[in-house]
Amino acid sequence: MKIVLFDIDGTLLLSDGAGRRSMERALVETFGVMGPKTYRYGGKTDRLIVREKMRLEGFSDEAIDAAIDATVTAYLRNLREEVAADPAALRALPGVFSLLDAVERHEGMLLGLLTGNVIEGADLKLRAVQIEPTRFRVGAFGSDHEQRPMLPPIARERASALLGRDVAGDQLVIIGDTEHDMTCGQAVGARAIGVATGGVSRSTLEAHTPVAVFDDFTDTDRVLEAILDA
Repeated sequence: MKIVLFDIDGTLLLSDGAGRRSMERALVETFGVMGPKTYRYGGKTDRLIVREKMRLEGFSDEAIDAAIDATVTAYLRNLREEVAADPAALRALPGVFSLLDAVERHEGMLLGLLTGNVIEGADLKLRAVQIEPTRFRVGAFGSDHEQRPMLPPIARERASALLGRDVAGDQLVIIGDTEHDMTCGQAVGARAIGVATGGVSRSTLEAHTPVAVFDDFTDTDRVLEAILDA
């Protein structure tokens, strides 16, 4: 059984900057500053984005801890407003629907998520592009832990509980668009597959020795084959 764990942003969908704008507004609301415009969000959890951006603005971890929950709450409110104002801004990436259908149907695969989004933000983004969140039977989210490398063990534990048997780390296949997706599961022996749809180059993804890297998900059979070979 392969536990197939998809990232969301840049992997399943693009949001036309809605997430970044929502977070920047939230940071201004709670801290008075949005943080450096050059900061890279890709591959980070929502809570780590808050911490790292505000550290760069000189805030202590104690001050960040005191305001981080309020920041995430404001971010989610802002994200709901962004999606309501322009639902078409979010779009699923090529081949995503066919690939999700194929993984979901495959008797040797369990469809899941591994994302830096807090669970409420993940649900909101997925529903905005007509992907039903409940079809993902297992997941680990930015609301589970601030550090992305802590998410694969959580996903593994949840998959084991769901299946009623121990899931080995090398049964996890993490699919994402950043170098963080390629490396976050290494400690538990997870496999990784990259997709160059989120702005990170193929060469950068390949430098972290994933099982495979694809330009996009349009060739469903090739991606399924890579998952099975992982």
